[in-house]
Amino acid sequence: MIQAGLSPAGINWDNLRLFLAVVRAQSAQEAARRLNVDHSTVTRRLHRLEKELGTQLFERTPAGHVLTAAGHRLLEHVERIESTVALLDEDIGGDSQMLTGHVRLGATEGFGSFFLAPHLSHFCDRHPAISVELLVVPRFINLSQREADLAINIERPRSNSQVVSKLAPYRLQLYACTGYLASHPGIRCKADLAEHRLFGYVDELSFSPELRYLETIAPHAPTPLRSTSIVAQYSAVREGQGLAVLPCFLAAQCADLVPVLPAEIDLIRTFWIAAPSERRELARVRALWEYLREATERNQAFLMGESRTLQRID
Repeated sequence: MIQAGLSPAGINWDNLRLFLAVVRAQSAQEAARRLNVDHSTVTRRLHRLEKELGTQLFERTPAGHVLTAAGHRLLEHVERIESTVALLDEDIGGDSQMLTGHVRLGATEGFGSFFLAPHLSHFCDRHPAISVELLVVPRFINLSQREADLAINIERPRSNSQVVSKLAPYRLQLYACTGYLASHPGIRCKADLAEHRLFGYVDELSFSPELRYLETIAPHAPTPLRSTSIVAQYSAVREGQGLAVLPCFLAAQCADLVPVLPAEIDLIRTFWIAAPSERRELARVRALWEYLREATERNQAFLMGESRTLQRID
């Protein structure tokens, strides 16, 4: 039921879909471009929807369209309707209509950029009627706020409203360039790291305790460069100016990077895949979910640092 301040009477579903497009694009102009309609059409229909509901749905700011409290309430209902309609279309339309539409996948930065992106290009080739939006950010994806249809995180989500599954373990080790190791004091044990520069995360801005490696690995080592981005840390290590803890699948991108003290510094973490319960039942979401499971299973050696070769799935 629509909450107080919003009346469902006489609402045009096309206007609600346009409302969704503006929310996801974060601006009327971008929504118009994606929908291939005039910007004036989008603006006019948004005003009409607000008039029908008797409330303001967006704050118009220089940065784009920001939802009001009423807009957030409407978004919850409209996305629920969208999911129901999609499930209805799939149930009635038959197999030929099932694997269509768009799916938004959220993932951590390194995994999204260096593992998922290459595989998703092949997924799109396998399912040409499905379009994928890859949301790659150095933080957790908020599925409860509909940031994505499914997400891959480094911690197990605790929400009861989500379908959650262990996707794959992966290994991290301390890496340096061969040139750096040749021109700096030798590293025979963890204590020697105090004489070397390490790159790592900004602790107070790291989105998970799982990322605070340096606290236990080398608490006394100088850390002249910290970043919220694992890709930035990887790029810094490649310059031969220090060391960093990196996922093995990321370090594998550069043949000049080698593990340091691999027997002592050997971290195992887990990727988890999750989706809102109602979104998980959409055929296109299920198809991507299963494809990702297939891709990670085939690349277990790559994720664990036992191979430097990524195995594609055609």
